[in-house]
Amino acid sequence: MPSSEGWAIGLAVLFTLMAFNEFSRSTKWGGLAIFLVLPIFLTIFVWPTTAAPGNEYGTGNWFNWVKTYSALAGVLGFMAIRFIPGLVKNKWALAFPAAILAINIFEACFRDFQVYSYGAWDGEVINHLWLMSGSWNIMNGIAGLLNIIAICGWAGIVISKDKSKDMIWPDMIWPWIIAYDLWNFAYTYNCIPDHSFYAGFVLLFACTIPAFLIKKGAWLQHRASTLALWIMFIMTIPTFASHIAPVPTTHNPNAFFIVSLVALLANIALVAYQFNKIRKHKFNPLKDEIYKETKAYQNAIAENV
Repeated sequence: MPSSEGWAIGLAVLFTLMAFNEFSRSTKWGGLAIFLVLPIFLTIFVWPTTAAPGNEYGTGNWFNWVKTYSALAGVLGFMAIRFIPGLVKNKWALAFPAAILAINIFEACFRDFQVYSYGAWDGEVINHLWLMSGSWNIMNGIAGLLNIIAICGWAGIVISKDKSKDMIWPDMIWPWIIAYDLWNFAYTYNCIPDHSFYAGFVLLFACTIPAFLIKKGAWLQHRASTLALWIMFIMTIPTFASHIAPVPTTHNPNAFFIVSLVALLANIALVAYQFNKIRKHKFNPLKDEIYKETKAYQNAIAENV
């Protein structure tokens, strides 16, 4: 468990991420400055040093670099859908959010399987990160693949009518979001365990709180922005989670097993529930929205369309 100081720093990170997300969401030029201009500068002048391959902080591995640019691609792609007139009516453009989301999840699944392949059964430092391989990597990799299968309703994506022009995905409601959160926390716990308090727990709340309380229906937009903000920060200041404000895990195999088992069971339940709805109502999962009758879906539509 984090100390009182750790909780205070975690809350500061949470509110900072939410604040920058709101700033980039509410102004197009603010979003472009943070997610286009700033990354170009950092790519040229900062990250070759702070995230150099093989550095002692663990930021120089392939996953960090791929995740950085895939998150930024998501943010910029969503901005294109939001602000280029008529793009939201293009079915191929609407497939992009689902595709980039699936790619991001698959990257993490691959990483879980890779950690298992290391054979670090008793825990060891690999590429400057402490890792412990085990059945939990396989369970959570499968949970992530199930989460991809459960992505639905992207054909119903719309742009909100207010000034911020948010990308609203009304069919992405709490069952999928919670299953994703459980899977993603288990991924961070398995693959970056001593960073999982910030990169898992805090970061997931940074997008889930706005999705439920600030801008309903825009979870994916919140997720892409807060993920991009966090990983840009950690690529720039790689000592933050390991030296400046560390919150290590217990390194207990039982904890790894439990969090991955919960994630796997949640995603099995999600896929089973959606499959039953698809079969019962004869939905086409590539075209139809599944949750139209729910209050969460209807609230997202009522508040944004």
